[in-house]
Amino acid sequence: MNTEKKRKREKKTVSEMIVLYCRKNHGTKHGELCKECRELCDYACLRSDKCPFMENKTFCSNCTVHCYKPEMREKIRKVMRFSGPRMLFHHPVMAVRHVIENKKEKRRLKEKGN
Repeated sequence: MNTEKKRKREKKTVSEMIVLYCRKNHGTKHGELCKECRELCDYACLRSDKCPFMENKTFCSNCTVHCYKPEMREKIRKVMRFSGPRMLFHHPVMAVRHVIENKKEKRRLKEKGN
């Protein structure tokens, strides 16, 4: 998969997770974000745009370099913990693809380490 397509898919996934989190925790309407979640979403997309490892990695959680500021990293972790399990009900194809790609990446990293 080419890098731009990968970047676009990563940004779409993280955006959907933040929208889900915001709707359930901050009471926003479907597809809308509060100010705090909008800032997090913009930040996550910017980090994805600037990522020099996009070609070789699947997800930020699998990356050896963590480029998020500590405060934003904690916020995105909170969103992922909340939205991850719920994505199966709201965006099943995206959720299954994420699990499959994550398992492949972990297997690849394990084989690379041996």
